[in-house]
Amino acid sequence: MSDIKHPEKKFKKTERVPPEGYDSSNDFFEDVFMDKDMIWMGQNTNHLHGDIIADAMASCVKEKEYCKYPPPEGFSELRQLILKDLDFDNCEVLLTAGATESLYLCMQALIEPEDNVILSDPGYFIIGDFANRFGNARYVPIYNEECGYKLTPKLLRENMDENTKMVILIDPLNPLGSAYTEEELKEFAEIAIENDIYLLHDVTYKDFAREHFLVEKYAPGQTLTIYSFSKIFGMAGLRIGSVVSSKEIIDVIKNAVVNDLGVNIIAQYGAIAGLKSKDEWEGEIREIAFTNQKLIKEMVDEVDGVFLPVYPSDANMMAVDVSGAGINPKELSNYLFKRGIFAREGEYTSELFGDRYLRISFSIPTEEIKVFCEEFPKAIEALRQK
Repeated sequence: MSDIKHPEKKFKKTERVPPEGYDSSNDFFEDVFMDKDMIWMGQNTNHLHGDIIADAMASCVKEKEYCKYPPPEGFSELRQLILKDLDFDNCEVLLTAGATESLYLCMQALIEPEDNVILSDPGYFIIGDFANRFGNARYVPIYNEECGYKLTPKLLRENMDENTKMVILIDPLNPLGSAYTEEELKEFAEIAIENDIYLLHDVTYKDFAREHFLVEKYAPGQTLTIYSFSKIFGMAGLRIGSVVSSKEIIDVIKNAVVNDLGVNIIAQYGAIAGLKSKDEWEGEIREIAFTNQKLIKEMVDEVDGVFLPVYPSDANMMAVDVSGAGINPKELSNYLFKRGIFAREGEYTSELFGDRYLRISFSIPTEEIKVFCEEFPKAIEALRQK
């Protein structure tokens, strides 16, 4: 028998119990993926696109461009289009296999064992998992009206110490849809500059926001902007994203890169087409998303014991608090799933408050939102009777 001791902490991930009736989460997600009639409200994906991006990728496949390796750092045209979309000067783009890889590389390259990383709870757990592999995640509770359901500069000052190396700003925030004002970002920048701290600004959902600002403009040289094609571009399954920062920081992060043969070439063709045509379709997608969340708000207001902590949401998802109805969000998600609606219980994004809310995304056809608005009150009443 081997005497090798495997390091547990380095690779520890947040444990999630598989949904009811499944041996593993992967089995569950495969079933959801294969069910073409499922109303997809559980992964913040965008199902509202036309054919522009798809046609560009189909052309790449037809020409069999995938037989060749892409440039190892990606097409320069795509990197320039990302900088143009962000309106950044003096920055570089590192393309990655999805924004999640960007998050991992930032932690691996910049965080040391003695460092701590400030995150919010609720938030995106994967970032905390990565932080704990290389340093220590320090979660700050933000599920309350007083702080506006987001990490504030005041909360940061109260929770940071001399070992704080990085602050995570998911903006707008998954799962609540809360976003930062320009003044808040300026104050975060001041704190970062005063204390020599990195600001990791994850702007995955920025294009759904009514108004959005970028902290890179106020803390250049200390900001890492995480950019994704999964949401507004509707390319979640293609796995393409990037981290954007100063040349000095990107050079450090490049040392952690494993995928040095480049990012999926088909995805890059789609991303280029998406950025070039963004002005043609972005407004329509935003309008549908705003309409959809308005319908959800009107429905929720009629259900006793249920409310939306943040409305309007500046992302393409929101949390629905069901604690006042005495409903367990996991039971609620299971109930809806059996009726063809995939939503996500709160424990997926919060250890402290996951028993209070259901997370739903709404960048799907409005007719499917109407089905949800019919089924949700029925689910609450059925579970209330238990």
